[in-house]
Amino acid sequence: MILSMTGYGKSVAVYNGKKINVEIKSLNSKALDLSTRIAPLYREKEMEIRQAIQQRVLRGKVDFAIWIEKDAASDATVINAAIAENYCQQIKAIAQRCNIPEPEDWFVTLMRMPDVTAKTEVETLEEEEWTVARAAVDEAIDQLVAFRTQEGAALQKKFAEKVDNIEQLLHSIEPYEKARVEKIRTRIIDGLKQIPDVEYDKNRLEQELIYYIEKLDISEEKQRLANHLNYFRETMNEGHGQGKKLGFIAQEMGREINTTGSKSNNAEMQNIVVKMKDELEQIKEQVLNAL
Repeated sequence: MILSMTGYGKSVAVYNGKKINVEIKSLNSKALDLSTRIAPLYREKEMEIRQAIQQRVLRGKVDFAIWIEKDAASDATVINAAIAENYCQQIKAIAQRCNIPEPEDWFVTLMRMPDVTAKTEVETLEEEEWTVARAAVDEAIDQLVAFRTQEGAALQKKFAEKVDNIEQLLHSIEPYEKARVEKIRTRIIDGLKQIPDVEYDKNRLEQELIYYIEKLDISEEKQRLANHLNYFRETMNEGHGQGKKLGFIAQEMGREINTTGSKSNNAEMQNIVVKMKDELEQIKEQVLNAL
C-alpha cells in the first residue's frame, strides 16, 4: 500500500483550564524535513516529540506546532498589592517633602510603576500535564498517518489506472507495427522501379531490407516496457516507502517509450506513443508525492 506525503492532523486536550492544541501537517520532500513550534512550557520535551514524529513519518516536509490557550481567569496578571502600597507611601512622602500635589488618579500612576503588574511566577511542567499533552501529540500524529493512508490509496488507484492505460496503448501498436514492415518493403521497391534502367540484386535488396527493418524493430523496447509496467505494479504492493523506487521505474518506462517513438516511422504509432507519454507524465507528477 502506498502512502502519500501529504497529510494533516490536529488534536485538542484540556488540562486545569488550559487548552492544549497540537497541529501537524506534511508535504512532499526528498527526505524528512521537520520544523517545530513548541510552547515554552513543553520545550524540554522537544527531543521526545521529534522522535515520536520520526518513528511514524519517514519522509516529507513536516510542520509541527503545539501551543496553549488559557482562560481569562487563569491567565490574568496578578497585581502585586505590596509593591503598589510601597509605591503609594513613597509618592506621598515625596509629595510632602517637596510640597507638590499628590497624583489625581492613583490607579493610573501605580499601574505604570515597575513590577506592579509583572508576572514573577515560573511555570514548571508537571508529569501529569505532560501525559495529557503527549497523548494529544500522539493523536495528531495518528490523524496525519490516517490522512496519508487515505491519500495513498487514491494515489495507488490512479497509478494502477495509468499503468493499465499504457499497457493497452502498447498492445494497440502491434497491428501498425506488422503492417509497417510490408509498407517499407513496398515503398523501397516502388522507388527503385521509378528509376529507369536500374538493375539490382534482389538478394542484396532483401539483406538491406532486413537490416533496415531490424534497426526499426521495437520488440525489445516493448518487452522491456511490459516488464517495467509489471514491476511498477509489484512495487506498489510491497508497502509504503517505495516512492523513490517508483520514480526510478517511471524513468525507465520513459526511456523505452521515447525509444519506441524514435523508431516509429509511422503516424499511427507515433500518435500512440504521444498518448503513452501523456499517461506516464501524469504518473511522474504524482509519484513525487508517494512516500
